[in-house]
Amino acid sequence: MRVIQASLHRTLPGPTPQGTAPLIHDLLWAHATLADGLEHIRPRPTEQGLDLFLFVRAHSDASALQQMRTLLNRADAPIAAHGFTVATP
Repeated sequence: MRVIQASLHRTLPGPTPQGTAPLIHDLLWAHATLADGLEHIRPRPTEQGLDLFLFVRAHSDASALQQMRTLLNRADAPIAAHGFTVATP
């Protein structure tokens, strides 16, 4: 199991609305495929938006990073629709 940290930055003014962390959590699960190897998501609100700790089934750190980049790219439009942009990984 590998852990990848990703950050989502707010694109809209003001603080992150309450309830956003569970929404993003569910959004990522809705876009995840078996090949992504996603096991668990832990979102944490920050001043800039959300930090995501993504627990991934992968053979190496590099594989885990690529798998999560693929997932985040797939979910990019819905993430943007909720006022965020993917800053990392």
